[in-house]
Amino acid sequence: MELLPEGQTNKTEVSWEDQQRINEFSKLINRKDQFEVELAELSHEKDYLDDLSLEIELLDDDEKVNYKLGDTFVLLRHSSVVTRLENDNLVLANKMTALENSIEVTQERMNELKNQLYAKFGQSINLDR
Repeated sequence: MELLPEGQTNKTEVSWEDQQRINEFSKLINRKDQFEVELAELSHEKDYLDDLSLEIELLDDDEKVNYKLGDTFVLLRHSSVVTRLENDNLVLANKMTALENSIEVTQERMNELKNQLYAKFGQSINLDR
């Protein structure tokens, strides 16, 4: 049973290598989606840290601030909290850059596979969403 439109036939055989490319493409799509979700979460967290940094700057320098370490809050000096927030922002920026690079590498490989598969199967395969 074929699912092609009426009057259209498919003469291309799917080899084991072709099936491996299709499977890899599917895995890459899922991986890219996961990276994008993680990137969105980190972006929201970065926005929260930026807002927090702005609010902390409005406080007096001699005030102590509750800072969350793990599951507990610790009273720290204003300058210490500012330093920690800057470090947290740097860590988040590095994670976001790494995820963006992973998305880019994944997309490049997906494009390679897409070109190979469309070259062989043409209209018989749909790799777009």
